[in-house]
Amino acid sequence: MIMDVNLRCRENNLAHRTKEIDKERLIVRRGQPFSITVQCSGTIPPNHHLELVLHIGQKDEVEIKVQKERGVGDKWWFSQQGAQDEMLLTLHSQPDAIIGQYRLTMLMMSPDGRTIEKTDNTRFHLLFNPWCKDDAVYLPDEKLLQEYIMNESGVIYVGSTERIDGISWSYGQFEDYVMDICFEVLNNSKEALKNSEMDINLRSDPVYVSRIITAMVNSNGDRGVLTGRWHEPYSAGVAPTKWTGSVPILQQWSKAGAGPVKYGQCWVFAAVACTVLRCLGIPTRLITNFNSAHDVDGNLSVDILLNEKLERVDSRNKADSSWNFHCWVESWMRRGDLPKGNDGWQVLDPTPQELSDGEFCCGPCPVTAIKEGNLAVKYDAPFIFAEVNADTIYWIIHGNGQRQKIKVDHTAVGRNISTKSVYGNQREDVTLHYKYPEGSMKEREVYEKAGRRHPEPIIENTEPGLKLSIKHAKPVFGTDFDVFVEVKNEGGSEAHAQLTVIVTAATYSSLHRGECKRQKINVTVPAHKAHREVLRLHYDDYAHCVSEHHLIKVRAFLESSGNGDPIMTMANIPLSMPEVLVQVPGKAVESETAKAFITFTNPLPVPLVGGVFTMEGAGLLVATEIPVSGDILPGQKVSVRHSFSPIRSGVRTLIVDFESNRLKDVKGVATVVVHRKYRPIITTRY
Repeated sequence: MIMDVNLRCRENNLAHRTKEIDKERLIVRRGQPFSITVQCSGTIPPNHHLELVLHIGQKDEVEIKVQKERGVGDKWWFSQQGAQDEMLLTLHSQPDAIIGQYRLTMLMMSPDGRTIEKTDNTRFHLLFNPWCKDDAVYLPDEKLLQEYIMNESGVIYVGSTERIDGISWSYGQFEDYVMDICFEVLNNSKEALKNSEMDINLRSDPVYVSRIITAMVNSNGDRGVLTGRWHEPYSAGVAPTKWTGSVPILQQWSKAGAGPVKYGQCWVFAAVACTVLRCLGIPTRLITNFNSAHDVDGNLSVDILLNEKLERVDSRNKADSSWNFHCWVESWMRRGDLPKGNDGWQVLDPTPQELSDGEFCCGPCPVTAIKEGNLAVKYDAPFIFAEVNADTIYWIIHGNGQRQKIKVDHTAVGRNISTKSVYGNQREDVTLHYKYPEGSMKEREVYEKAGRRHPEPIIENTEPGLKLSIKHAKPVFGTDFDVFVEVKNEGGSEAHAQLTVIVTAATYSSLHRGECKRQKINVTVPAHKAHREVLRLHYDDYAHCVSEHHLIKVRAFLESSGNGDPIMTMANIPLSMPEVLVQVPGKAVESETAKAFITFTNPLPVPLVGGVFTMEGAGLLVATEIPVSGDILPGQKVSVRHSFSPIRSGVRTLIVDFESNRLKDVKGVATVVVHRKYRPIITTRY
């Protein structure tokens, strides 16, 4: 009787805002009805009726019988309209239905309950629905949904509090078969492999799904996507700084049969998680916390141990640390598993740092719980609270083993917490979502609630009136530059002290990469005067040890000849990078050839060998490498042209990365407006 089933993919996908994912497969969102058409060979015999059964799971682990009409409670149900040989079936899913791929079985039943005919080759996907007010991920603001679900590109904030940089990223959550890979990620989790039926039933809950994603984006202890590596060499894989989008990472993982992709660091982990969560229908944004604490022992302080030469002496695998920045994501959802007041943005961190319930995952944890100091709330609130609130304490370990506290900073951690604005590519500061203003009464209340004594001011002095500061310009990588260390005497008598200045290279996660320069001098500073020491750093001083993050750290240490305590101050100096100029002239039209012109000039005093450009852009083209022929001499400009055919219309972002032997992580970006292809309407005159 049943000859054909028309899933009406284009109409349904348009109504469910999934047409960007696929136009040929049915992809719908839960809590919102969709209609399919069933073509029959003739009129259905009297008293015969249609029954629908759904199966979900790779082995049909879960079976759901679809009710004929809306019943008591939230269950799948359908309505039926028909005339002659055609039926329109409208299916209704509950707003907390299981997400995943469903197989729909249609049964033609006789009056006595026998199955006359069975059709079971119909499949569709169901996603979370942030447009549905009864879905736990409901977000009642279309502007936010366009950014946190629909936008396939974004800006990730990196650098330091001294200079915040934005790098473009292609999330590509609607690129071909990315959705399939997202479900493949869920299917490879420990929970799915251990008990697939239980796992599938729990996929109705965004709290459960998002926590699984934070575990599966990293490969620690499971079949996860990315392997982390925090320093060079990256010879066995791709340097984290080279990635410009999530899609190549997910594709490589899938093609390798769930084999981990090398390598990721925090912004890459967070960006891949953002892609997966947006694709599944959970509103998600990427967050950067500057001066982020990694508190290993849970004492809400970052203890930095130095020897008498001012070198780190602790084992970095077990030591507290303060990262220049750290990225995670926030996802929007209701928390029915928690007391009232914990709905909204939830912290999720896929970077493997510490174990949570035996797994390398973190969150979801309500942002409001962090701000209010409610550290008993699930999940991982104490660790996240420390990331934005910990003290930083510096100690010198003397030869006899005695510790000397030389600096305490109560305000350095958790600065300039940032995300991309929904109104453009500018930065939005969300620090006040995580913490009350420093020094406020509310901050004091939160400290006490969190079980932490509110810090009292600490006066650091070698002798009255002696101050120490570091100043610098905004140096460009490849150039020579000066660092100024000033000792100011605000006291009434002449001061004598020994000044030690150490310049080192480091990664953004505070891993030491080598010493560039060290200087120790005796200084005499008259009363109410200042002494300025100038350190000239040449390219050759830092080129051999600077990391791919192009970060210089300066530490100045002042010991007076009197009985006062020593003074220490520090500065991060991020080295500015050149840019790649990217231009796409003319009008870009989907499926028609467009041309990108890429230009780059070598700013270094040495040749660049093995140069390669990588282009990527969701809706524009897949990641494509363009090698540069020959060496690039100092000051030489290279230009390449690449033709491509945009895949989908809309405002798109073309991202270009340049890498070579001596210069890496050089980026360029261009906005491309892709127009729909004009298809003329042909009319016939009679």
